[in-house]
Formats: sequence, C-alpha cells, structure tokens
Amino acid sequence: MSVLEIQLKRIQEKLQQVLKQNASLQKENAKLKEELGENTKHILVYQQKIDDLKQQVEVLKITSGNWDEPDKKEFEKRINAYIKEIDRCIALLSE
Repeated sequence: MSVLEIQLKRIQEKLQQVLKQNASLQKENAKLKEELGENTKHILVYQQKIDDLKQQVEVLKITSGNWDEPDKKEFEKRINAYIKEIDRCIALLSE
C-alpha cells in the first residue's frame, strides 16, 4: 500500500468513528430532551400541588381566627381587590 492509501484508510476509519459518535450523541440528545419534557411536566404538577397546599394553609389560617396584624392587613387587601374586580365586572355587564 502506498502512503496515500494508508492515509486515506485512516481518514475513512476516523470518519466512521465520528459518524458513530455523532449518531450516539443524537440518540443521547433525543433521550435528554424527552427527559426534560417529562421533568417539566412533573414540575408543573408539583407547582400546582404547592399552590393547592398554600391555599389550604391560607384557609386554615382564616378559619382558625389566630391572625396577626400583617395577616389581617393582607387579607383585607385581597378582599378589597376582589371587591374592586367584582365591581368592575358588574360595571362591564351594565354597559
């Protein structure tokens, strides 16, 4: 074999290695994207559970009657915001 043939054979072998590595990386990338999608769905579910639990804690605070001053003020702000929103909706319906 000539030197040129040997070099060509090495290049072909290296090209095959690169192609195999590329295929492997593409499979790994696809798998990681799938895992990311699943994890994102799980995060959304857990976030919803956290929000639900926060609401339950808030309801328990309200029903317990043991309020400190900042909690009372926050509750009043929220009630006032709800009332304003209701008034706005009524005004829109009246038009």
